Amino acid sequence: MSRILIVEDEPHMQQGLRDNLEFEGYTVEIAGDGKAGLAKLRQDAFDLVLLDVMMPEMSGFDVCRQARREGVTTPIIMLTAKGEEIDKVVGLELGADDYVTKPFSLRELLARIKAVLRRRPDTVSGEGQPQQIGRLAIDFDAYEARADGESVSMSHLEFEVLRYLSARRQQTVSRDELLAEVWGYEATPTTRTVDNFILKLRQKIEEDPANPRHILTVHGVGYKLVG
Repeated sequence: MSRILIVEDEPHMQQGLRDNLEFEGYTVEIAGDGKAGLAKLRQDAFDLVLLDVMMPEMSGFDVCRQARREGVTTPIIMLTAKGEEIDKVVGLELGADDYVTKPFSLRELLARIKAVLRRRPDTVSGEGQPQQIGRLAIDFDAYEARADGESVSMSHLEFEVLRYLSARRQQTVSRDELLAEVWGYEATPTTRTVDNFILKLRQKIEEDPANPRHILTVHGVGYKLVG
């Protein structure tokens, strides 16, 4: 069964999450602060991380940012008491895969965990061979990207956005479709999230990101992967 790391500084929340997730059959480990959580992510393999935002010394945002910089692609669901849209956007732009606002229902959390786990490489197959997209050779199954023989750091969600576009080459994909199918939201927070991810991907894929040749904007609709 999937291994889940809970990074949370509140003991009651730690225990409640552990008890409920273990009851559902998950293997659970706990880190009591951001530094300990980042250390565990560096050392061990997890299938998913539940990451609290508001923690002393090192916030969940900082943990997510540093983990993605170091090439950690483990899916991350952020947990926070804040409900403002800007906080959700920040978390997603840093590379988080989903966002749950406290207080949340167990049913909602479990549904989001299952949705994120369904997008793992062992349940979503790639093409079996690396695909060339612009400058990058991408192995979707291994979650690896290389340019000119050098590894390129990409977040789990960046891979998933590219995977979705790649499966629909030459087709126009709307922002709302990407949010619904990749992020899995029933209610989309903002289409700006998609635009920011596309900007990041163009920096890695395009020879000239200001004049893209591979991820094209279809004005008023969304994006299209060509070539």
